[in-house]
Amino acid sequence: MHCPFCRNPDSRVVDSRTSDDGLSIRRRRQCTECGRRFTTTETASLSVVKRNGVLVPFSRDKVVEGVRKAARGRPVSDADLAQVAQAVEETIRATGASQIDANDIGLAVLPPLRDLDEVAYLRFASVYQAFESLDDFETAIAGLREDRREQQERTE
Repeated sequence: MHCPFCRNPDSRVVDSRTSDDGLSIRRRRQCTECGRRFTTTETASLSVVKRNGVLVPFSRDKVVEGVRKAARGRPVSDADLAQVAQAVEETIRATGASQIDANDIGLAVLPPLRDLDEVAYLRFASVYQAFESLDDFETAIAGLREDRREQQERTE
């Protein structure tokens, strides 16, 4: 890490802290040449492999926009969308992979979206699970109903 003041390539870490979201590390550094201190933020890069093979950086905003389309007209707030995007990013980072397929991100959206809003879940799932007929929708709805029954039985 080059010192931003004197461009010396050597510095020492004085303090390290994990950010609130746990996805980055904030480090206080001190230049070994001029003695001045500066802060760096370090994150692990995560790339998305698009269908055409192009690599792009992962973006929570893109996840939010995709989920927003599925949740259009539903009682879902921006904060809810942000929580889904954070859950997706945490799931993806937990795999330890530095590159992930775009389709895998769509599949990672499904569980938190299912918990948030069943209609938005069905809309989103119809794309990422490639529903081809009404039978696919009926199967997904039956799964949702079964999960709801199981939850009710656990709470009783």
